Amino acid sequence: MRSIFKELKSFKLAVFGIVLLTFSSVLADLQLPNLLSNIINKGIVEGNNPYIIRIGLIMIAFALLSAVCNLFNGFLAARLSTGLGRNLRRKLFVKVEGFSLHEFDQIGTASLITRTTNDITQVQNFMMMFMRIVLQAPIMAIGGIFMAVSKNTGLSVIIFLSITVLVTVVLVIASKAMPLSKSMQKKLDAINRVLREKLTGIRVIRAFNTDEHEIKRFDKANIDFSKTSLKMQRIMSSTIPTVMLIMNATTIAIVAVGSKWVAQGTLLDGDIVAVIQYVMQIMISLTMLSMIFVMMPRATASADRINEVMNMQLSIKNPEKPVESSKLKGYVEFKNVSFRFNHAEEPALSNISFSAKPGETTAIIGSTGSGKSTLVNLIPRLYDATEGQVLVDGIDVREYNQSVLRDKIGYVPQKAVLFTGSIAENIRYGNDNAGNEEIKKAAEIAQAWEFISDKPLKLDEHIAQGGTNVSGGQKQRLAIARAIVKKPEIYIFDDSFSALDFKTDVQLRKSLKPETKEATVIIVAQRVSTIMDADRILVLDEGRIVGEGTHQELLQNCDVYKEIVSSQLSAEEIQKGGNV
Repeated sequence: MRSIFKELKSFKLAVFGIVLLTFSSVLADLQLPNLLSNIINKGIVEGNNPYIIRIGLIMIAFALLSAVCNLFNGFLAARLSTGLGRNLRRKLFVKVEGFSLHEFDQIGTASLITRTTNDITQVQNFMMMFMRIVLQAPIMAIGGIFMAVSKNTGLSVIIFLSITVLVTVVLVIASKAMPLSKSMQKKLDAINRVLREKLTGIRVIRAFNTDEHEIKRFDKANIDFSKTSLKMQRIMSSTIPTVMLIMNATTIAIVAVGSKWVAQGTLLDGDIVAVIQYVMQIMISLTMLSMIFVMMPRATASADRINEVMNMQLSIKNPEKPVESSKLKGYVEFKNVSFRFNHAEEPALSNISFSAKPGETTAIIGSTGSGKSTLVNLIPRLYDATEGQVLVDGIDVREYNQSVLRDKIGYVPQKAVLFTGSIAENIRYGNDNAGNEEIKKAAEIAQAWEFISDKPLKLDEHIAQGGTNVSGGQKQRLAIARAIVKKPEIYIFDDSFSALDFKTDVQLRKSLKPETKEATVIIVAQRVSTIMDADRILVLDEGRIVGEGTHQELLQNCDVYKEIVSSQLSAEEIQKGGNV
């Protein structure tokens, strides 16, 4: 929570205004019971109507002053807390933008969403209450005690006794509510995780008819959260009745004791009324303060979760003196590269060495889990190699500014990702300055223009979130068009043709060749027919290169490749050398 308060430094003027308004409001409120006491003692008893009117007008002025101060106080507190929430959300978003896949794996997407939304909202709401109450309540309580004792020291015993009872009750309630409050955010994470999996996996859920299973999963997480919330609310609901009981009991005690002193002439009627008013102010202030102490654990837990993200050390970051450029263009080289995932027993890649040059197509093939996608993810630094060097244009990728490195690369991931917006906006994601003609050409090369031209709005056709209103093959072609329009030095296609039929696959690769003749092309594929014409084929098995060469060379000297080919192609197709 301490680092959250540091954010308030940028709101110094607002904080100063809130403090000033709080003091003004409290001073005005503390004067009202005293003035009421004077009206009763001097005005009503003596029948002095002009005095009553004059003091009454002063009371109205103080009440108006208090109302105006509270109004502006609330306005400034709202502006400050909302600004704090806005700044925290932006900083958290920017921080997450710099995460590598390691950090995403460590925290989890659902938890990051909760931290960016609900956790920051919890902190924002707490800061709003803090500015309104934590500054005001202690001053009001201390001022009320001082004013009440100054009216009659004999009633101070009752006042201090009731305050002691109230504080004890509040501490007991808070001690029970705090543990429940802390656990609520983690249980909210569970709800978000189940909900996100439900929404993103809706097609699989429907296909396997597991809606009831998902409902049960959600109900389990939802009920768990609800039970915890209900327990806390039950505890909290006892606060107000308890405070009212103590307040009423204190009032009765003051009236019972004070009435005897009034009868004896040692205490005035107005003083009793004033003391009762001050006791109410004290009790209300302490009650409001207790609400803050109950809110604090949840806000603190949220702040800790935010700080965990903000303070997380990035595994991939820019060097202090990055290399901006190189004379070479499009050269990729792996030198004895090994990679191991966090907490993994075995490395995902071991001693990988190869080079890829402009004008060449390097293909990577292997069984599922052999490390193909992991290997190409090292080039744009989605992960960093644990051993060895990955060189782009003769320079270690760790010496580049990340944005400079990634500007050289057109990357099409294994799972095509589209964003909410038009088709043109999704393709232009690869190049902000691309015009409609460039976008159309990229779509034609990617074999996407055929289905785009059938759309009523053509390039302006809307793409739903996640591209759910287009097929898997259409998504892949749009993702490929996005990489083409970028015109990078290095193309990486991570199994990007898997959803295409054979005819479209062949046409796409044929139209792609002229476009990429001066660039380096790296293709990860499962289908042999996609990579048979590559200049170099790397065969991976359990994270190691077990074969390297052309299609014909590998058929002669690589058993793993021969097994893959024989499982996909007939003997006749193998003899034709891929002309299928």
